[in-house]
Amino acid sequence: MTIILPPPSREPAADDHRPTSHRRRRRRPGRWLLPAAALLLSWPVISYAQALSYPGDAGIAVRTAEWVRDNGGGGLVDLAENLWYSRPSGGSAAPDPALGYTGQAAAARTAPNAPAALPVLAGVAPLRGEGLWIPRAAAATGIPALYTTFIRPDPQYPNVIAGVARFDQSLTRTDLIAGTRQPDLSTTAPAKVPDADRASLVATFNSGFKMKDARGGFFLRGRTIVPLRDGAASLVIRQDGRATIAQWSRDAAAGPDVTAVRQNLDLIVDGGHPVSGLDTNAGGTWGSSGNQLQYTWRSGLGEDAAGDLVYVGGANLTLATLAKALTSAGAVRGMELDIHSRMVDFNGYQHAGGELSSTKLLPDMPNGDTRYLVPDQRDFVAVTLQ
Repeated sequence: MTIILPPPSREPAADDHRPTSHRRRRRRPGRWLLPAAALLLSWPVISYAQALSYPGDAGIAVRTAEWVRDNGGGGLVDLAENLWYSRPSGGSAAPDPALGYTGQAAAARTAPNAPAALPVLAGVAPLRGEGLWIPRAAAATGIPALYTTFIRPDPQYPNVIAGVARFDQSLTRTDLIAGTRQPDLSTTAPAKVPDADRASLVATFNSGFKMKDARGGFFLRGRTIVPLRDGAASLVIRQDGRATIAQWSRDAAAGPDVTAVRQNLDLIVDGGHPVSGLDTNAGGTWGSSGNQLQYTWRSGLGEDAAGDLVYVGGANLTLATLAKALTSAGAVRGMELDIHSRMVDFNGYQHAGGELSSTKLLPDMPNGDTRYLVPDQRDFVAVTLQ
């Protein structure tokens, strides 16, 4: 005989007094997955929007690349850059010796403090103005405080041009100015050249890597914003406005006369010669692996035997050719500053009829003429007449 059992009861157990709707919610946990996923996906959108809108001058490409780096994509960005900059992309245009200057090459050679002409690239015909210093700003006495020229530091690629600027520190003052995001987010200053300094402004130029990549620290007016590292390449500014390039704790140290220190990686020039290992960058001494071989925009700052500052910047420079350009310009110690397009810029200023105008160190430096005259996200250096 077959016994047919009734179907199991769908009624709740006698001791289950929970509402039916509550039991159904328990059986369908997936209803929360969609809101949770939407909340999770909204975070990068909000974060990226904040990066694009944060105060301070910076282009969309720069903001995007830095946002990717800041959110775990540094390795991907480095890989793309190593591939993109594996070969020179063409040379910079040589500056016109007469464009925007206060004098001509002949005047530069006869000025009281005119530096000796720099050596030109061997084996090729020299370019017009190559290695000849041109005065671009003068003190009240008429003595030039800033000279500029250009050189070609890479024999393998003679179309690669590096601009060079030399500041007479007996006539100028150097100042480090914090940006809206670098060295950190606590800047209360205007993040631009102060209005009171514009009448005596000689030049502005970029600083170093973002602090998280600089392997060094930042000190400004009595405040250590990022701890200083012993042995780091350092721009050191004293109360009298004179600056030096130093290996921290060897050539310079903290003291009451030090008003600013900006560190970036290790020295690339020491004792008047490029340091060893620039082509291998062992241990990431000079940034991410492979970046030392990139043919990209690079900048550096050095100090010559007379104690004057020398700035070098240009496109298609490897780390080794940047160091060579600094030594060719007379630097006895030198450090790398920032690299890549939009990160390297130098503007020299002229004053006529109460108006301030500027001239780039190289014609194709990519940023606008007003950078650092308006708030900027990155820290930078301003040089004024004493």
